[in-house]
Amino acid sequence: MDEHTPNESLKAEITAVRQRTLPEQFDRVLSLLKVLRRECPWDRKQTPQSLAHLLLEESYELVDAIDGNDDEELKKELGDLFLHVCFQAELGEESGKFTFNEVMDGLSRKLIHRHPHVFADTVAETEGDVLRNWESLKMKEGRKRLLEGVPKAMSELLRAYRVQKKVAGVGFDWPSGEGVLEKLAEEVRELQEAQGPREQEEEFGDILFTLVNYSRFIGTNPEDALRKATNKFMGRFENVEDRVQASGRSWQDHTPEELDTLWREAKNTLRPDSALHTPGEKRPG
Repeated sequence: MDEHTPNESLKAEITAVRQRTLPEQFDRVLSLLKVLRRECPWDRKQTPQSLAHLLLEESYELVDAIDGNDDEELKKELGDLFLHVCFQAELGEESGKFTFNEVMDGLSRKLIHRHPHVFADTVAETEGDVLRNWESLKMKEGRKRLLEGVPKAMSELLRAYRVQKKVAGVGFDWPSGEGVLEKLAEEVRELQEAQGPREQEEEFGDILFTLVNYSRFIGTNPEDALRKATNKFMGRFENVEDRVQASGRSWQDHTPEELDTLWREAKNTLRPDSALHTPGEKRPG
């Protein structure tokens, strides 16, 4: 075999892949998955439950790629997440519970049904109108309680946000953000006056819940805001860590005042957006 044959074969395969239509690519992924379920020991033993934590991990990795504005990584992570969607659908088909076709058909029907302001004659001029219509339709579909669909597996910050958006969708809400800030000040006072760990924990939880509520009024998702704040802190701390290591002295050899100076220098060195890198990456300074 000519030494250039593998390269020519690979080029031909890449060309063939690029020339496939989207339905062909979709069918190819499903076909490969079926082969893996037959031939790969790891894939054969998987269940919906065993894959659940990996589905969450892939979702987090996708969010990391989005935060990092890394289009190549985003493309890869979208593929990884799509694989897990396909895997769950394949397991559903194998068990006879449902087919992938039913999943897609159900999704299309739901998109049409939940958007009557687009596909029918319902009027919805604002985002609030859309959300109210959405929750009303879900109740008509058979839900007995408004908060039935809030997943328990969510992070508690996001779960609180989802709960508050749902109840706001039916009008159970503060008239403005000012009232929420007043409530926050009240909750802080109650925490200061709390006696014992249990009461302190309860009041602290009330503060977090109120902060999540306020996030809606400033148009931000609390999970996004906290993730960015954590990344910002980590970026600045790593800058301080670099300076401590460069000094040749240990952390314990630095006074609190010296560490505070290094922290302020890190804040001045890192632009607000540059601190939102993926922690662990090398940065100048």
